[in-house]
Amino acid sequence: MSSAAVAQVTHRPTLAVGIVGVGAMGFPMALRLQGGGLDVRAVDVVPASVDRCRDAGLTAATTTDHLAGCDVVLVMVATALQLDELLDAPVVTGGGLRGAVLVVMSTVGPEALRSAAAVAASYGVEVVDCPVSGGVVGATEGTLALFVAGEPTLVERVRPVLELTGRPHVVGERPGDGQSVKLVNQMLASIHLVAAAEATAFAQRLGLDANVVRPLLLQGAASSWMLGDRGPRLAADVATRPVQSHLDIFVKDSGLVAAAARDAGQLAPLTEVAADLWSRAAAAGLGRGDDSGVIEMLRAP
Repeated sequence: MSSAAVAQVTHRPTLAVGIVGVGAMGFPMALRLQGGGLDVRAVDVVPASVDRCRDAGLTAATTTDHLAGCDVVLVMVATALQLDELLDAPVVTGGGLRGAVLVVMSTVGPEALRSAAAVAASYGVEVVDCPVSGGVVGATEGTLALFVAGEPTLVERVRPVLELTGRPHVVGERPGDGQSVKLVNQMLASIHLVAAAEATAFAQRLGLDANVVRPLLLQGAASSWMLGDRGPRLAADVATRPVQSHLDIFVKDSGLVAAAARDAGQLAPLTEVAADLWSRAAAAGLGRGDDSGVIEMLRAP
């Protein structure tokens, strides 16, 4: 975080920042906000997530009333529907967040973001479009890539908060521009992870140890971030594979990307194949498992 951002946060020790959705990524982000000296208020509908926050010394609740009076609210929900539900909550419709800035860090798509911004504005709440990339590791280390779009004064208003979670990259001033960049990101990510899974399954089919092959591949032209990050989980046995990012997230994101490409008239055959594979993995009951579980769809019968 820049020295200017540190100074601004330091001079506003009572800045109240809510975060909605404290799962695999939201929880470490909340911890980083707390470490930055902010008054952090975490909200999640899952009681276990709330308990984990409380155990870590965070103020947390299962209801959005907890957000009343916040200056900034970071949104890390899973879907556009959950974003709509937040905007329908009494804390918003009743004026409890009037004057606040809602930073939408979820991947919901450009149209959903623009619609949410219009609804929020009707209740006196500003919106900054800020989807993120970098996974649990990035959330934990504070190195997330943040694709920020919004009115410049609003972006600068929330920048000190954003810099506690990662690296803000301003990609435009229109709500939805950040979501569009994230769609391009997720097009590559969904394909790259499927490709890494296919290559891992192929190596194992050839009788090779995927954990030996992977470091070799990472040194050459076949390297990818997904191969390096998901590789150990791809090579793990189903029974011992840790769940760090639910497969359902890629079902949602790859579907958004495929639909957006079709609407734009963009040919995207690899995206369509990947989206179909993610959907079939969810239909096979793998949705709540780790996204590396997509490799099970690539095993020879």
